[in-house]
Amino acid sequence: MEKSETTHFGYQTVSASEKARKVAAVFDSVASKYDVMNDLMSLGIHRLWKRFALGVSGVRAGDRVLDLAGGTGDLSSRLWPRVGPTGSIVLSDINATMLAEGRRRLVDEGEVGAVAYVQADAEQLPFPTNTFDCIFIAFGLRNVTRKEQALASMWSTLKPGGRVIILEFSHPIVPGLKPLYDLYSFTVLPTLGRLVANDAASYRYLAESIRMHPQQEPLLRMMEAAGFERCQYFNLTGGVVAVHRGYKF
Repeated sequence: MEKSETTHFGYQTVSASEKARKVAAVFDSVASKYDVMNDLMSLGIHRLWKRFALGVSGVRAGDRVLDLAGGTGDLSSRLWPRVGPTGSIVLSDINATMLAEGRRRLVDEGEVGAVAYVQADAEQLPFPTNTFDCIFIAFGLRNVTRKEQALASMWSTLKPGGRVIILEFSHPIVPGLKPLYDLYSFTVLPTLGRLVANDAASYRYLAESIRMHPQQEPLLRMMEAAGFERCQYFNLTGGVVAVHRGYKF
């Protein structure tokens, strides 16, 4: 197998097809407990991170928005009041179990007809060019095998003047924070996964996948290479999380 066909699954080197199967298995396992675990893992701070991302998105009434790798629909539920009845949201995820969980949740919240659901691969989005005013991908890009290809697909799918918002775990910039963050990630997270979701291995993978994800500046350069302009990022919680934003002109 050629080197170009290999990638990372956490700290393991695997084939691209094997990574896809392994990532699918992770999210099949954690789907039903995903939102509960988000609250526990972040002590609820993920809600503030998402609020910030929404704030810098510029999403307004009438916009058409893609919630990519949107999983359980947490972000879609926050987007709907912003786009209003004249706008639209597409909740998309490559994982059928996560997407079904998202649809169930949004239906339970009464948002019937407010959101369209599309199972799709971020590397090959099944939408025409110039479709969306904004694309969000929150805590999903690190699980994508060919990130450059996904960014190019997002760029194509955006309308001119549209923007991409990438909310993702990143790399701490505050002195002394990294050792504490590593200790938390590799001890507390797997323990929470075992106790709450009966799955320590999946949460160990999530911790590893964060370390393998590009740091703030390399990700910004990848966005620029894909065609995005006026790219910038905002470090949150000392760089534990970063929000990247780029525009298509």
